[in-house]
Amino acid sequence: MLFIVEPAFKGDIFSPFLGFIFYCSPIFRWFCPRVLEFFCILLIFFIFIKFLLLSFLFSSYNLVKLIEKQSTSLKMSSNSFTNFKLATELSAWSKLQKIYESQGKTLSVKQEFQKDAKRFEKLNKTFTNYDGSKILFDFSKNLVNDEIIGALIELAKEANVTGLRDAMFKGEHINSTEDRAVYHVALRNRANKPMYVDGVNVAPEVDSVLQHMKEFSEQVRSGAWKGYTGKKITDVVNIGIGGSDLGPVMVTEALKHYAGVLDVHFVSNIDGTHIAETLKVVDPETTLFLIASKTFTTAETITNANTAKNWFLAKTGNEPSHIAKHFAALSTNETEVAKFGIDTKNMFGFDSWVGGRYSVWSAIGLSVALYIGYDNFEAFLKGAEAVDNHFTQTPLEDNIPLLGGLLSVWYNNFFGAQTHLVAPFDQYLHRFPAYLQQLSMESNGKSVTRGNVFTDYSTGSILFGEPATNAQHSFFQLVHQGTKLIPSDFLLAAQSHNPIENKLHQKMLASNFFAQAEALMVGKDEEEVKAEGATGGLVPHKVFSGNRPTTSILAQKITPATLGALIAYYEHVTFTEGAIWNINSFDQWGVELGKSLAKVIGKELDNSSDISTHDASTNGLINQFKEWM
Repeated sequence: MLFIVEPAFKGDIFSPFLGFIFYCSPIFRWFCPRVLEFFCILLIFFIFIKFLLLSFLFSSYNLVKLIEKQSTSLKMSSNSFTNFKLATELSAWSKLQKIYESQGKTLSVKQEFQKDAKRFEKLNKTFTNYDGSKILFDFSKNLVNDEIIGALIELAKEANVTGLRDAMFKGEHINSTEDRAVYHVALRNRANKPMYVDGVNVAPEVDSVLQHMKEFSEQVRSGAWKGYTGKKITDVVNIGIGGSDLGPVMVTEALKHYAGVLDVHFVSNIDGTHIAETLKVVDPETTLFLIASKTFTTAETITNANTAKNWFLAKTGNEPSHIAKHFAALSTNETEVAKFGIDTKNMFGFDSWVGGRYSVWSAIGLSVALYIGYDNFEAFLKGAEAVDNHFTQTPLEDNIPLLGGLLSVWYNNFFGAQTHLVAPFDQYLHRFPAYLQQLSMESNGKSVTRGNVFTDYSTGSILFGEPATNAQHSFFQLVHQGTKLIPSDFLLAAQSHNPIENKLHQKMLASNFFAQAEALMVGKDEEEVKAEGATGGLVPHKVFSGNRPTTSILAQKITPATLGALIAYYEHVTFTEGAIWNINSFDQWGVELGKSLAKVIGKELDNSSDISTHDASTNGLINQFKEWM
């Protein structure tokens, strides 16, 4: 029996005592075999129960941890910032629907001006920038009245737009699907106030990158930085895609008046024509290439970068050491940057909380700083910072970006407007609509809410635009007399950078800016058309319905600070839309499927055999391409 008892007690506190009894008391064992047997069975039972208890406790601990993990995941994937899944659940939404049916859809802006002499005074808002310059936002030609504005603000309150806004400015992970902060606002924190992500103040890091950009840009612009032959840099080629291209392209074009000694070029398209045509006009001895890719693995960007590197090496005697003087990286992947041949001292990083379409404020803006000078780049940041301050500190009734976003929701969801026109009356801003297309449509082109349900309402307006007055002679016909309601933003600077012919051009430009907004509002009825001499069947063709909404944005001048403010305005308009719709405006899963399929097809194009792995159309197109290539 001892061989059973001994192991059972091994390691137990009672082992020495009981061992003494069993080894030194044979009389006790001889007279009490049944008692001993019972005790042993009881002991074994106790050990078994102890084992079960420990197993249960261990399993329970793991279960609790699993539940905690799942709970955290669920909290992240659902919505920790709002308590609704669909905007249509909100009482303010229902209220607005009733207002639309009772008065909104028949509201006449022309009549509203007649009823309220102070309408313009009440519905225009003036933003004062950090440098004292001003931008006037005229919302008075929109299809709203006091009751509608009040109901829209109720909607913003009920949707907790300010709560989500404050969470963003606190560095919380409001990008729920990627579990990231959304903190591009920290990039323009020129007050250097503490701004935290995951308990870490990111302000010093941001400032450090900016100081690095300042030092580098000043070296290149001054000529202190020289190419491998000792010549000054004359040209900068930025190679990127998406936000790494659209932002810098737009800003450098918009601020061309402030350009200095360098010419900048941008390559984004994987079409070989884009890089080939750019390389035709630059000199390898005097060209600096900026490779803009956070991961340094973006297929299009790295392909173009390698083409540029191969061209450079072929032109410079295939000496890899020369690369360090002519290539810099806007990236965080030090290993790949070094492998490419770029000196990691010439690497400018940015964090995961910087989204691509919001990255022009980061190291991605290095091409801008090189082009217009760091001081102007900083003014650009400060202009955006001033709008951030306005957006976070101004009451909702006077909050300019919030009002812009609410008007967009009003037209999109109650009037059924599917598009939004942005027409800058400024040639320097000719790429501004293209930039806003990514900002708006990549942000809010979503059909699933933060509550993980599909929306039962429209999201994401189709944004388009071209510089006026040229646009007036193309698609403005649709805006004036088409069957679709197209809310429009018109932008103008009162002061031109080029006041030629005694300001004749600027006066003509301004007259069109004012006239187009007025014409869209007042229209022209049959009586007016007939009074002008039209008769018969021609009359209806010359009738303008009017009552088409516009927002007029009048700046004093397009300076770096003004441009920064305008971009930040549209960022926060986009934010407000997304908050109302309860969608995550900061991921972009929609771009992934096509990219992943392209990788598969790319490998299939490397051989000459026919393809049959796709649908009939795709197979046919691929095979025909192979035959003709």
